[in-house]
Amino acid sequence: MASLSFIVGIVGNIISILVFASPIKTFSRVVKKRSTENYKGVPYVTTLLSTSLWSFYGILKPGGLLVLTVNGAGAVMQSIYVILFLVYAPKGKKIKLMKLVAILDVGFLGLVIAVTLLAIHGDMRLTVVGILCAGLTIGMYASPLAVMRTVIKTESVEYMPFFLSFFLFLNGGIWSAYAVLVKDFYIGVPNGIGFILGSAQLILYSIYKYKSMASKSEESTDETEEDGSAHLVEGDVEMSSYEVEDENRLKNHTIAKGRSLPKPSLNRQYSLQKIVKTLSMSPY
Repeated sequence: MASLSFIVGIVGNIISILVFASPIKTFSRVVKKRSTENYKGVPYVTTLLSTSLWSFYGILKPGGLLVLTVNGAGAVMQSIYVILFLVYAPKGKKIKLMKLVAILDVGFLGLVIAVTLLAIHGDMRLTVVGILCAGLTIGMYASPLAVMRTVIKTESVEYMPFFLSFFLFLNGGIWSAYAVLVKDFYIGVPNGIGFILGSAQLILYSIYKYKSMASKSEESTDETEEDGSAHLVEGDVEMSSYEVEDENRLKNHTIAKGRSLPKPSLNRQYSLQKIVKTLSMSPY
């Protein structure tokens, strides 16, 4: 069983590091644009606290090497994200985030470590830190609930990335299996909840994905019909203008033709009058 748990733990390390690496694309954009835009730094601060506490838990737990390695790597990556966010965030947002880092990642983390090492002894150390870690992990897995509500309300999966949901599902599942193998309640409970929530996200994605595609196709069809109607109206206007122009041309041509007819000469008019006069004077 020990070898199987080690293999499952290695797989869990790989999947968790992939989850931790998911914001790399976001921060490459931040560095490129030299701005944090509308991104929020709070998730990275709280994840830094969570991975730091889990690293401490891995140090306290006998045989907790795999817990220490994955969360140590995660803490390093989250520290880089937080530093980059502080560098490129606007002044107001930067000050707020620095206060949050000082309270959570320095003050609270330091207080937990100090109290655990100085005031708590024996197995109670592992219990206190384990409860704190489990609570933070449940909060991390529960954070997409707002996104799930948005998906149900809008019937669109636009704001719920598939791969993030998929890797959270895998992460919760693999660490739940690891917890069962090593009989660790504090790892098992939050990751079991994460596995259930990840499954719910994937189910929602499968339900609303095709509805999103159908709504987009309907919108594109409506836009095409509107464009076609606009072209038809434009064509009717052009045809009517052409007809008006043709009528005007015909009238102008008739007037011009009438004006261009030759007028009878004065001599021909005089001789015609003379003939009429002679006929009127002659007896019948």
